[in-house]
Amino acid sequence: MRRVVVTTSANFTGSTAPVPMDHRAQFFNVGIEVLVSATGTYNVQYTLDDIYNPAIVPTWFNMPAPFTGATASAAGNFTIPCSAIRLNVTANTGIMTMTLIQSSGQG
Repeated sequence: MRRVVVTTSANFTGSTAPVPMDHRAQFFNVGIEVLVSATGTYNVQYTLDDIYNPAIVPTWFNMPAPFTGATASAAGNFTIPCSAIRLNVTANTGIMTMTLIQSSGQG
């Protein structure tokens, strides 16, 4: 998967658009980085639901630490196969940037 960068506008709160993942990858692993420019609180969330089916309202789950209720920049990885990942910002006085890189499972 290509590098995907999601940047919020200043003082944005709410959820970003979901970033689709390749849940069929042989080895599922996503590198995640969230940069906080000022102060804020956020969760990185994932869903197993089909984000392309308009009849389904996806159920979103918070990722484990350091991406739940986070107030500072953080980096880590996620290995649970999922359909999509998004950034949910609950408080913000600046700009937040989430970068995702999913391994392809190919040599």
